[in-house]
Amino acid sequence: MPAMKINGFLTLLWVAALAAGCSKPAVPAPPVSGEPPLPTQAQGQLPIIKLWLGAEELVTEIASTLPQVQAGMMFRTNMAENAGMLFVFTVPHQAAFWMKNTYVPLSAAYISPDGTILEIHDLHPHNTNSVEAASRQVQYVLEVNQGWFKRHNVSTGMVIRTELGTLGKTFFPEAKPQ
Repeated sequence: MPAMKINGFLTLLWVAALAAGCSKPAVPAPPVSGEPPLPTQAQGQLPIIKLWLGAEELVTEIASTLPQVQAGMMFRTNMAENAGMLFVFTVPHQAAFWMKNTYVPLSAAYISPDGTILEIHDLHPHNTNSVEAASRQVQYVLEVNQGWFKRHNVSTGMVIRTELGTLGKTFFPEAKPQ
């Protein structure tokens, strides 16, 4: 009986150590019960929305469901200069994105619930190391061609807007303002 308790304890310790040492990809790596499997091909074009970052306009696809978020830019081979993909999450969290099966070099802005750019990171094709946000208040992530933010003088602290106003008002109109 003591050997079983020790083995159980060692197994529990091993699982805890493994979990603590793993980086968290933006989307689940292997499918877990009830989650769709990782994509094996590029997804079709998603719904479009225009975003304004200061005077700059972007035409972005909206990824808001789990399958859309999981597929993201995977397997796509290009993106127009003033195009992007906006990932919309239901609650703020500490986002972490990776580039599995992604061919286009990207820059990602981690964005707060009110639409303020908190952080900008460059992401490199096929890199499966997660790029984790420093903030736990990320509700949106905007991916564009790598270097787009620099080329267009877009930086942290800027607020992203749509034709309907803030990102929060656009995607969560029933939510109370913060």
